[in-house]
This record gives sequence, C-alpha cells and structure tokens, in this order.
Amino acid sequence: QVQLVESGGGLVQAGGSLRLSCAASERTFSSYNIGWFRQAPGKEREFVARISRSGRNTYYADSVKGRFTISRDNAKNTAYLQMNSLKPEDTAVYYCAADGRGWTYTTDPTLYDYWGQGTQVSVSS
Repeated sequence: QVQLVESGGGLVQAGGSLRLSCAASERTFSSYNIGWFRQAPGKEREFVARISRSGRNTYYADSVKGRFTISRDNAKNTAYLQMNSLKPEDTAVYYCAADGRGWTYTTDPTLYDYWGQGTQVSVSS
C-alpha cells in the first residue's frame, strides 16, 4: 500500500507559478510511474502529466505542455509538478497517483493503483 500526500497548492495570480509536491510513504516509490491529474468543479478528472520510474520519460497534456514540468527525486520518495505561466483555467484540485505497470504514454486514470487526497490550486485573473 502506497500512501501519497500532495502539498504546495494555493492561490496565485495569472502568470504566476506554483510547485506541487507528492510525497510517498514507501521506499518502493521508484517502482512506480507517477501521474498528475486535476479536477475542476463540474468537470471530469483530467490528465496533466506523467513520469516514468527513473524519470527518463515524461508525458504532458497539450494544455500544459511548455508551462508545466514534472520531475521526481527517488531518494526523497517525492515527485513534483512545477507550474509556470498559470492561467485561470488551471484552477482545480490536483492529484498525484502511482502506477506500478510498465511505462506507456497514456492519459488513462484507471491504470493508477494509488491516489493522493488532492491539493487545491486557484488562479485568479
């Protein structure tokens, strides 16, 4: 059982930046691909970014490509989502999730085994 805890959310003006963290309870953190998803009120959960076990492979939604960067530090059992040039439409609850399968370039949330509780990101115009 992997427990994931997100942090770093908050309120920021459009054009600003935030860095989200996803801390894992397990030393087997490096065995999991990590994904970030977001869900805005009244909308379905949406894929944001994904990173492979080693950090060598990454994959982004078109809506965040060039603005967001996913990374991980396996020594700290932590993954990150650096969000720059934030827009009001980025407002959502952001979740990290862990996937123990092989690497694929996928946006499918059903492949993830473990989820965090989410952190709120609000971007004002």
